[in-house]
Amino acid sequence: MIIGNKTFDTKHHGYIMGILNVTPDSFSDGGKYDHLDAALKHADEMVRDGAAIIDVGGESTRPGYTLISDEEEIARVTPVIEALKKEFDVPVSLDTYKSGVAKAGIEAGADLINDIWGLKWDGTMAAVLAETGVASCLMHNRKDTDYKDYLNDVVADLDETMKMAKEAGIKKETIMLDPGIGFAKNLDQNLELMNHLELLNQWDVPVLLGTSRKSMIGLTLDLPSDQRVEGTVATTVSGYMKGCRFFRVHDVKENMRAMKMIEAICAK
Repeated sequence: MIIGNKTFDTKHHGYIMGILNVTPDSFSDGGKYDHLDAALKHADEMVRDGAAIIDVGGESTRPGYTLISDEEEIARVTPVIEALKKEFDVPVSLDTYKSGVAKAGIEAGADLINDIWGLKWDGTMAAVLAETGVASCLMHNRKDTDYKDYLNDVVADLDETMKMAKEAGIKKETIMLDPGIGFAKNLDQNLELMNHLELLNQWDVPVLLGTSRKSMIGLTLDLPSDQRVEGTVATTVSGYMKGCRFFRVHDVKENMRAMKMIEAICAK
């Protein structure tokens, strides 16, 4: 898969996507990196620790988050994207489900759009991705949790996203999928999907796993968000063994080491 000016060999290697929230209210690190200098310093640390992609988020998507305007989100993320592209030779991802923000982010230099609604929130997102040709991460999500046959429903929802992408003219080789751990799913459903992540391999596109410090880990281990590193590492290892090749995390160094270890084992 090509993202920006980099080729990612997902047949043989896994990659870490470092989270850079430039928000005042994200569940784990809100307010820590919402100033440009702090954001760049943290990005530098993540790149040195092995992050192959930096994912910039300008609006929190935690439960109960406050929806902000396109203008405010654009004002938060575009200066950071521009600065990251000047300072670092790694692709920059923009975490947004709004086509206007995506378009502004791409103009600022974003190489990948990370859409937590899998093209289903904003009716023009697919067209923006098709026209620009940038890579995309399309996540499973839904507005209700009225599952009839949970795992099959998740597969059907993702299949619908893939069909929407194809109909819009988005090239398959630019797409990765995300199972959406923590979105429209309770604890048991998150754990069940984690145990069946191989279901996402059927579309023959890379799979990104985003579990970092999430409530699934907190509820399972009864730990606050700042003590969930080991739980996140466990999901990274499990996800790699199920076929995931991108891992979106806060704690780059620890997850990078664990991923490289399981990669070496699985290569034999």
